[in-house]
Amino acid sequence: MDTDLAPRALTVDAFCRLYAIGRSTLYRLIKDNAGPRTMKVGRRTLISIEAADEWRRRMEDAAHQKA
Repeated sequence: MDTDLAPRALTVDAFCRLYAIGRSTLYRLIKDNAGPRTMKVGRRTLISIEAADEWRRRMEDAAHQKA
């Protein structure tokens, strides 16, 4: 049995709190294909920890390229 209780996915609200962005901003990013990968589980939209990390790296890389 896996004893690692760290979350494997974030809800939209948890992702937004973690990255200090609004829900509307997140959904706009997703619509523009600039947001993290998402998955539907029942009615819930979730973002895996890996997808969140990948998105953060893409945003960091884009910021460095602009500088």
